[in-house]
Amino acid sequence: MATIRDVARASNVSIATVSRVFNNSPLVSEETRQRVVAAAASLGYWPNGIARSLITNRTHTLGALLPDLHGEFFSEVIHGIDLASRKKGFHLLVSRSSSDARELASVLRSMRGRVDGLLVMTPDLDAAATLEQVAGNLPTVLLNPEARIPGCDSVSVANVEGATAVVRHLIGLGHRRIATITGPERNIDARQRREGWRAALREAGIDPDAALEVRGDFTEPSGYEAALELLAREPRPTAVFVANDYMAIGALGALQDTGVRVPEDLAIAGFDDIPMARYLTPPLTTVHVDMLELGQQAVHLLLDPDRAARAGAAEHRVLPSTLVVRSSCGGAPGDHGTGRARWGRRTPAARLERPGP
Repeated sequence: MATIRDVARASNVSIATVSRVFNNSPLVSEETRQRVVAAAASLGYWPNGIARSLITNRTHTLGALLPDLHGEFFSEVIHGIDLASRKKGFHLLVSRSSSDARELASVLRSMRGRVDGLLVMTPDLDAAATLEQVAGNLPTVLLNPEARIPGCDSVSVANVEGATAVVRHLIGLGHRRIATITGPERNIDARQRREGWRAALREAGIDPDAALEVRGDFTEPSGYEAALELLAREPRPTAVFVANDYMAIGALGALQDTGVRVPEDLAIAGFDDIPMARYLTPPLTTVHVDMLELGQQAVHLLLDPDRAARAGAAEHRVLPSTLVVRSSCGGAPGDHGTGRARWGRRTPAARLERPGP
């Protein structure tokens, strides 16, 4: 079995230089790095990761905690995190993080000593206190956090702006009775998107009607049941803003099963712009969120070389959202002449001034 001495001898460098190469030290020239890597490959040598982590006190691994691991939204976020991590020479340890404080604490403790930093998406209430207590001094970046934690950078989505833009679009088509299917009450994304729905209605002089707010849980079945509930309202809404595309898919199924035509009888719009949205019948008007970029930005913040120089001053980034107009909203109510362009027309959502830090 080849050793680090064999690699040093074959590449005509010192053992220390070989060590620097495999620890991604900037002190090694690219020519030397390539020579060492080629020698190691020819000899079948690879450094002992466990031993290296004990010596350097680094694992070259990042931990990612997400509320869920299935579905197009989270798979794209994980893809973005993985791409950015690999470019920086880091591996990725992924786990599902429950909104339950005890389970979240357990997952966080299991990662201590195994990762050099954490990327955590916990959009539910009470997660901030658990993170602050358990994460300790481990560098942490929050994705769509419910609350900011001192010293933790964060990346968020422009939820309010996106929701406001899509509801403005529905109002511009002539709709006045616009319902919404919301997400879980304890979820910050759900509450901000509902806030955007209310803001657009008030801006148009329409009082938000509590009877047109129906709770879902971001899943297709909940969207299906919520749509059936809205169809029972008298008078029936002419348009529905759904707080994510998965629930919008369920709602479309309910409308199809009950013989309600979209968009002729009822317009519908979602949020997130998952890849499937453009292939639905009709293609779904929605708000585009760059899920890949969300994951990549989180890694860039975590591995920012200037992070230490900021002396604990956290950086907070907000990714813009974009309205994507497809066929599920049609034209004005009663207008049957709609196009079927699956890629849609895109309009950046304008930033809104919100109170608070």
